[in-house]
Amino acid sequence: MSCLSTSPATAAATPSPAPAPALPARLVLMLATAAGLAVASLYYSQPMLGIMGPDLHTSGTAVGAIPTLTQLGYALGILLLAPLGDRFDRRRIILAKSAALAAALLLAGLAPGIGMVLAASLAIGLSATMAQDIVPAAAALAPDAQRGKVVGTVMTGLLLGILLSRVVSGFIAAHFGWRAMLIAAAGSIAAMALVAQRSLPRFAPTAVMPYRALLGSLLTLWRRHGDLRRAALAQALLSVGFSAFWSTLAVMLHGAPFHLGSEAAGAFGLAGAAGALGAPIAGRIADHRGPQAVTRLGAALAALSFAAMLLAPWLSPQAQLGLLVAAAVGFDLGVQVTLVAHQTIVYGIDPGARSRLNAVLFVCMFAGMAAGAALGSLALAHAGWTGVAALATATSLAALAVRMLPSGNGGR
Repeated sequence: MSCLSTSPATAAATPSPAPAPALPARLVLMLATAAGLAVASLYYSQPMLGIMGPDLHTSGTAVGAIPTLTQLGYALGILLLAPLGDRFDRRRIILAKSAALAAALLLAGLAPGIGMVLAASLAIGLSATMAQDIVPAAAALAPDAQRGKVVGTVMTGLLLGILLSRVVSGFIAAHFGWRAMLIAAAGSIAAMALVAQRSLPRFAPTAVMPYRALLGSLLTLWRRHGDLRRAALAQALLSVGFSAFWSTLAVMLHGAPFHLGSEAAGAFGLAGAAGALGAPIAGRIADHRGPQAVTRLGAALAALSFAAMLLAPWLSPQAQLGLLVAAAVGFDLGVQVTLVAHQTIVYGIDPGARSRLNAVLFVCMFAGMAAGAALGSLALAHAGWTGVAALATATSLAALAVRMLPSGNGGR
C-alpha cells in the first residue's frame, strides 16, 4: 500500500533536465573580439602597400607579394593546422597561435628589409588561423539551443575585423606610419591573449588519431556527410560573387564615370560592415526556425542584390553609387547570414569533428574567393561592370539552387 501511494509522488518529483546555462556575455564578446583582431591581421597591409614600397626601397612587384603570402599562409593554415583543434586542447592552440601572431606582426613592423617582411607575412597568415579555432571553440561552449546566436555573434566580430581592418590601417598608416600600425596590431593580439588565458576554459580533445589520419579524415567527412558538401558548395558559390565584387570595385570606381580614388573603395567596407551586423540575427533565426531556411533566405538576398546592380547602366552616376552602396549592404548581409547558418549546420553534424568540419567549409569558401577574384577580373576586362554583376548573380542563384536541394538522410 505504501509503495502504491508513494510511486506517483516519486514520479512527479523527478526533476526534468535543466537547460544548459547560457555563455556569459563577456566571454562571447572576448571570443568575437579575438576572432576579429586575428583575421584583421590578414588585411592591415593592403592599404599600406603604397607607402611600404618606398620605405623598404623595393619594387611594387615585391611589395605586392605581401598580401599574396599572407593569404597563402592563411589557406595553408586552415588546411594543415585548423584540424588540430579536434586533436589537442583548443585553449592551448589559441594561446600558442596568439603568441606566434603577435611575434610575426612585431617582426614585420621592425623588419629592416622586404625579405623579412615577406617571411613575416607568411607567418602572419599561418598564425591568424587562430580565428578558425575560436569559432569552433564558441560552438563547443554554447548550449545547443543558443549555438546559432553565439556563433553569429562571434562571426560578427570576425567579419567586422575583415571589413574594418583596411579603414583602421589606412588611417593609422597615414598619420603614424605603417610600422606603427603593425606594432600596434602586435600589441592588441598580445593583450587579447592575456585576456583569453584568464577567460577560456580547457577543451577536452575529441580525436586521438595521428596527424596524417587527422588530415585524411577531412576527405572521409566530405564523402560521408551530404549536409557538409551542400554547405561548402553553396558557400563557395556565394564567395565567388562576393570576391568578384570586392576585387574589382576599386578599378571600377577609378574609371568613368566615377573617377574616384582608393579611399572611396575603402569606404564601401563600411557598407559591408552594416551587412555583417545581421549575423547575430541570422543565428537567432537559425536557433528558432532552423538554419536551412536561413541559407535559402541569405542566398536569395545575395542574388537579388547582385541582380539589382545590372540596372546601373541606365542610371546617373550618382544613382549608380547609391545603388552600389545599397547592393553592397544587401549582398554582404545575404552572404554573411548564409555563412552563419552553414556553420550552424556543419557544427551539428559531428561534435567530435568540429574543427575538421570547419576546415572543410572554409577551405571551400576561400577557394571560391580565389576563383571569384580571377573570374571577376576577367569579367571586368571583357564585359565591364555588367559582366561582374552578371557573374555574381549567376553564382548566387547557383548557391540558392544548391540550398533548395532536399537534405540527405542524416546528413549523408
